[in-house]
Amino acid sequence: MDRLFETAQKGNVEELRRLLSENPLILHQVGLTCTENPLHYVSTSGHLDYAKEMLKLKPKFAEELNPEGYSPAHLASANGYIEIVREMIKVNPMLFCRKGRDGKTPLHFAVSKGRVDVIQEVLANCGDSMEVVTVQGETALHLAVKNYQVKSFRVMMDWVRHTNKEHIVNMKDDHGNTILHLAVWKKQRQVLESLFEKGPGIVEVNATNSSGLTALDLLSIFPSEAGDREIHELLQSVGASKSQNGSSDPTPIPIPVVPIDEHDFIQHFKFHKGRDSPSDVRSTLLVIAVLVATATYQLGLNPPGDVWQDDGQGHMAGTSILGTYNLVIYDLLIAFNSIGFCVSLYMIDKLTSKFPLQTELQICLLALYLTYNMAVPAISPPKAKVFINIFTSALPIVVPISCKLLRKYRVVSRVVGMFRRS
Repeated sequence: MDRLFETAQKGNVEELRRLLSENPLILHQVGLTCTENPLHYVSTSGHLDYAKEMLKLKPKFAEELNPEGYSPAHLASANGYIEIVREMIKVNPMLFCRKGRDGKTPLHFAVSKGRVDVIQEVLANCGDSMEVVTVQGETALHLAVKNYQVKSFRVMMDWVRHTNKEHIVNMKDDHGNTILHLAVWKKQRQVLESLFEKGPGIVEVNATNSSGLTALDLLSIFPSEAGDREIHELLQSVGASKSQNGSSDPTPIPIPVVPIDEHDFIQHFKFHKGRDSPSDVRSTLLVIAVLVATATYQLGLNPPGDVWQDDGQGHMAGTSILGTYNLVIYDLLIAFNSIGFCVSLYMIDKLTSKFPLQTELQICLLALYLTYNMAVPAISPPKAKVFINIFTSALPIVVPISCKLLRKYRVVSRVVGMFRRS
């Protein structure tokens, strides 16, 4: 049996046929000894020819769940193996409406991972999967919002409008939250714009959740978030209102019952394009850059251990005590500190590009750098002066070039990663 699963992992169709010639019943014996079948393996590895052969020989394998509660259709959808998905749809489209662990269908997995091509294929052949909900009552639209999958959301919204399945948009999870509640709570402006691109239309803008809160109520409960004003204006433009308007009840609005796990909490505070405005991001980066510049400037002029106060015993007044006793540690400390200082100045310069009085600001930054570049070597011991002088003088040239190269490397890495996944 191990040889059978090894053929699935490698996608070796010829070896599979040899095994079948040796033991024609080997595929029928899998369920007697194993909790997974070869189609589970190939749906993870992505070998199309092997998947075709296995579906031809044993189509029932596509329906079986592994110990984690996933069918081959779940695994192929999550991994974005569109060709294998198409082959499974040919065998039985209803595979993509069947629930696995936590009540999730293959469509739910494809949506959570942003597999747009898989989503389109499933909707074209098994549209009923859009109405299947998880154990928490979440539709595929809920999961798209929850996982910040804007493209997936748009594809499904186009399908909903085209098939006149408008009721799906207003379906509620176990906490009574519609996709509108989730989009407002997670500050997903792009989702809201897609939802209302043709006006309020099919969306119940004043639907309440289990806590009796509308989407506009949720926006008020989590104030001072980037993009609040734009979201508030958008909701008002489509007729949204608060559930407690006109009420004299002074009782505070209760916190909405929305499940928040650690992953969601971290995701909520991460930067999200379309939710966070560029001006707020720039302001935040400027504050961070100024703090780094301040801290590194102070450490450069006041290294740990202070400086000698008078001449004697082979040292000079004003020289770093740490540098005198441990030259290697001192050199490393100043080197890394200088990198941080120069990068922070570079960030400030870029973030204030085209600001008023930019020339004056650049003169200030230059004066700050020159002060640092003269002061640090001045307090360094004689043996470190040459290294420190060369290192700090080269940074204004090295830092911009290094930053550009690193950005290009990250872009290339993402592109290569996308090709490998596809």
